[in-house]
Amino acid sequence: MVVSSCCEFADSIFIFMLFRELKLWNKYRISNIPSLIFLDATTGKVVCRNGLLVIRDDPEGLEFPWGPKPFREVIAGPLLRSSGQSLESSSLEGSHVGVYFSAHWCPPCRSLTRVLVESYRKIKEAGQNFEIIFVSADRSEESFKQYFSEMPWLAVPYTDEARRSRLNRLYGIQGIPTLIVLDPQGEVITRQGRVEVLNDEDCREFPWHPKPVLELSDSNAAQLNEGPCLVLFVDSEDDGESEAAKQLIQPIAEKIIAKYKAKEEEAPLLFFVAGEDDMTDSLRDYTNLPEAAPLLTILDMSARAKYVMDVEEITPAIVEAFVNDFLAEKLKPEPI
Repeated sequence: MVVSSCCEFADSIFIFMLFRELKLWNKYRISNIPSLIFLDATTGKVVCRNGLLVIRDDPEGLEFPWGPKPFREVIAGPLLRSSGQSLESSSLEGSHVGVYFSAHWCPPCRSLTRVLVESYRKIKEAGQNFEIIFVSADRSEESFKQYFSEMPWLAVPYTDEARRSRLNRLYGIQGIPTLIVLDPQGEVITRQGRVEVLNDEDCREFPWHPKPVLELSDSNAAQLNEGPCLVLFVDSEDDGESEAAKQLIQPIAEKIIAKYKAKEEEAPLLFFVAGEDDMTDSLRDYTNLPEAAPLLTILDMSARAKYVMDVEEITPAIVEAFVNDFLAEKLKPEPI
């Protein structure tokens, strides 16, 4: 009997520790390992997301505490065009900037580059001040030159490995292709430039300020893996119904985003509306959700957990209570 109690206690401790570890994965949006994140012990805020590059580039700790530097400082130096022309980074003043982390050996990168070339052309033709800087992850200078020859924008010289590494550190790059879009002051507008470019072929929404609520699609479904996501399933091909669902949850999403932005933290939830299509069907099957509609859920893919609110009518009050209970850890998860 004592042995059984000890085993149950040990199992409880293990489950608690596992749950706590999963919360840390979600909090810091860890998508691959190994990952090393440095925090300010006083405030708990992230100092650097890409600690592995830090200890590689600064093994003696000369730059400690490795806090983020302004984009202008990190990018300072010559930039290249594929024609061989060299420009100083000061030429970026007054422009929106896309920082494009990519490589020739990566098939999704090459696919995105073809689309991005057209987007770049349309934005420039519309008279917008916009520039892209290619930060290569190619494995040789020859590959870099071959790939860069397809691009009409600027690049950090391949030989300037230190500057390329500092840019990776600045934005905590964990995978490619990644397109970070900056405003003229060098502040991040969106880290989801890849999704925005693919979803906005005519570039009508440039510079792609984030939307509080997204409509689930093939191009943005990968964001479901970035942390807990509230997904309202409406199961309708009617654009009007999807729009009404977005309007219903948008005030709650905006309130959550503003609250955490004031604390200089990322919002702990992403918000989606899912209509009726193959993507939605696949997601329902994978997460074993009921066929009910409307259906309010929070999906946490990394923790393989789901929270389901199956009610006949979904109101703003129900959504807000559901979100608040989740954030307060009052909801009991079901396994995915």
